[in-house]
Amino acid sequence: MSIANLRLGIDIGEVGRDMYRFISEVFPICRSITGNGIRKTLNIIKNHIPLTVSEIPTGTQVFDWIVPKEWNIKEAYIKNSKHETIIDFRENNLHILSYSVPVKKKVSLRELKDHLFTLPEYPEWIPYRTSYYKENWGFCVSHNQFTNLMEDDYEVMIDSSLEDGYLTYGEYFIEGEKADEILISCHICHPSLCNDNLSGIALVVFLAKCLRRQPLKYSYRFLFIPGTIGAITWLCLNEPNVSKIKHGLVAACLGDSGEFTYKKSRQGNAEIDRAVMNALRNSENNYKIVDFTPFGYDERQYCSPGFNLPVGCLMRTPHGQYPQYHTSADNLNFVQSEHLGESFSLYLSILSILENNRKYLNQNPKCEPQLGKRGLYQAIGGQKHEKSRELAILWALNLSDGGNTLLDISDRSGLKFDLIKDVTDILDKQGLLKLCEK
Repeated sequence: MSIANLRLGIDIGEVGRDMYRFISEVFPICRSITGNGIRKTLNIIKNHIPLTVSEIPTGTQVFDWIVPKEWNIKEAYIKNSKHETIIDFRENNLHILSYSVPVKKKVSLRELKDHLFTLPEYPEWIPYRTSYYKENWGFCVSHNQFTNLMEDDYEVMIDSSLEDGYLTYGEYFIEGEKADEILISCHICHPSLCNDNLSGIALVVFLAKCLRRQPLKYSYRFLFIPGTIGAITWLCLNEPNVSKIKHGLVAACLGDSGEFTYKKSRQGNAEIDRAVMNALRNSENNYKIVDFTPFGYDERQYCSPGFNLPVGCLMRTPHGQYPQYHTSADNLNFVQSEHLGESFSLYLSILSILENNRKYLNQNPKCEPQLGKRGLYQAIGGQKHEKSRELAILWALNLSDGGNTLLDISDRSGLKFDLIKDVTDILDKQGLLKLCEK
């Protein structure tokens, strides 16, 4: 069974609901670029796919970077002089500045404010802030909480640790007919943020669950890594085999209601770029295409000039372009199962194109073969519902010269890839086309 057939038979609505349930399960976990939150998340993923987990020691040199110390946190709060807790990490894990060093002391309001982060433009939301590579401590609070603070002495307590440990990531590999790989990557380093983080994780998990049951042309590598340092570490440790990656996508921001956005690979016209654009063009979704830029998610590591891998980033609303981004408003109300299902379906469509993109050679290249006697034309010509199919047959015969792929034919004709694939299957069975080795 091909991926194209699988897509036709799958209940996208149910998959979207399963993805939402997964997001709800992992939402409460406090994650960062290292630590037990990542391990706990990967253990939940193991309930769905047989993940391989790697632990890279603190201090490991990975290109120009060094694997940082491991950070974990148990508790954090701010109390006033009446011993009333006014900020509590247990109520929302976004309250803590990620990678805060341990603190236990009393501070004045003035000193406290130097360590508070707010969003004045959205006074009820808590921002998400980090201090990975500079030792600091702090709390993220709503601006309303901030403005309500009175002159007082405050007790600050952060029960965290920043010690030698490990950077942890997960990997799942599905072996296909070919050694050539398709890479699907997501970041797992954010705490309770549903769209920017958890939607990508959910999509990659359920994509892997779907594909592992099918015969595949390509091999597939699924990465669950902390942003930036995770991709750098994985590339450094796997550099000898990176050339096997022939196509790739970074998955993020896939549960909101916005239109799809595809950020091209650095190559700009790689097969993955064309496959995504073809799938979007032939879908019923609104979309936009943007050129590669050296900032964003981990596509900028995969596309760095020393690797220049054909890896793009397929999102809905891009990071930083929706108000809820990196705030407490990116919650379980912001993502919806129907949007998750749409994103899952689009990813399957793209992989279907890559799996089925072949070259054929016309076995009757001198003028058109007589199609009617083979039952490939309707007995009465001109019926509108058959017109697209007949056009697809003519395009497939004309462009199947051993040089054009089915994606080339689809792009040039403006006809859907699945239609081109279906008619080439028929023409192959009729002996009019012969599959070329790609």
